[in-house]
Amino acid sequence: MTAMCIAVFSQTGHAGTWTLDSCINYAVAHNVNILQGELRIKEGEQAVTEAKDRFLPTLDASASQSFTFGRALQQDNTYADRNTSSFGWNVGFSLPLFQGMSEYHKLKVAKAGLRQYVLENEAAKENVSLNVISQYLQVLYAKEVAEAARSQAEYSAFEVERQKTLIEAGKVAEATLYDLESVAAQDRLQVVTAENDIRTALVNLANMLQLRGIEDFDVASISQGEPAIPEPDQVYSEALITNSSLKAARQSVSVANENISLARSGYLPTLSFNAGTGSSYYRVNGYPNDNFGDQMRHNISTYVGFSLRIPIFDGFNTRNSIRRARLQKINAELNYDQRNVDLYKEIQLAYYQAVGARERYMTAGETLEKTRMSFESTRERFNLGRATQADYEQAKNNLFRTEVSRIQAHYEYLMRHRILMFYAKM
Repeated sequence: MTAMCIAVFSQTGHAGTWTLDSCINYAVAHNVNILQGELRIKEGEQAVTEAKDRFLPTLDASASQSFTFGRALQQDNTYADRNTSSFGWNVGFSLPLFQGMSEYHKLKVAKAGLRQYVLENEAAKENVSLNVISQYLQVLYAKEVAEAARSQAEYSAFEVERQKTLIEAGKVAEATLYDLESVAAQDRLQVVTAENDIRTALVNLANMLQLRGIEDFDVASISQGEPAIPEPDQVYSEALITNSSLKAARQSVSVANENISLARSGYLPTLSFNAGTGSSYYRVNGYPNDNFGDQMRHNISTYVGFSLRIPIFDGFNTRNSIRRARLQKINAELNYDQRNVDLYKEIQLAYYQAVGARERYMTAGETLEKTRMSFESTRERFNLGRATQADYEQAKNNLFRTEVSRIQAHYEYLMRHRILMFYAKM
């Protein structure tokens, strides 16, 4: 898409000449939104890991110690003051056998969400790249306009010097010099304005790159030419496959479908296997008690079992979750349809703007050649005294306006062409 060459960087900063590729790569690597998108991707990866971990069994251990003081009911149905203490421990194991497919669908939702995060971040990279391309071309456009302004200033400066020579020779009145000096001053102001436009465009580009200044920061020219404009239907067909923004919108529909399946799992029963073992020690003051070790050996108990939960009525929570998930799917589908329409409109608009800009560029090129010839003719007649200064200034201004119009059409043509090529991934 762009001419490949190496950008020159200083060891102490970002000074040097940057290519379009280096600007895009640097902007993508340092853009805050993209960096935040990468964090969302890591969060999505963590969500997938957590969803997988829910299939694992659980193993836990517990222990308790209690003391009782005061009156208590005895075996002979009387109350007496007795102090007791007890200690117990337990190790439990639980294995989910069937969770109503909820954990399975949670894993699918997590994976689909991760895929959407990746696509959204790719779409953000594409947006940053397009913005950098636009601003990069804006810098080059400002440079060409400044070059045209400098040419105008050179014409005026030459005429001022020529008039001074004629005045010294006594061939023209000194009053004519004042008008030419005024025009020359205006042309120098126009150069200053154009150079300031270059600095402004560089600042905007540097901001996109997250750079803090533009000292010694410059951009390289690119191979321009007159590239062929691809047909919009061809670009759209390729964009349907490759455009990350559209794929992210399509993926959001898949996420919504998985959320519907997850909500439906609330109607299904759950089954788990449980097992454990434990023992206890019990002591009553005033009575003979087996020692701690004997009680621990004698009181050991082990259990195994299954736990089945069948949902009968949950206050319509599952029903409401399904309805909410279906609404989210409808919204995702509407967003996808709208993004599809917007993409087609953007491609169509870029195509017709490119065609229009190319036609203006071609026409302006022909007009520029004729306007330059007219200017040279008027300039020669002015030097011979056969044309007025007003005629000369009008011819010079016409030349400048035509040249600027040609430059503007050329860069709009290049910009729209690059947008189309970007959408088509050509």
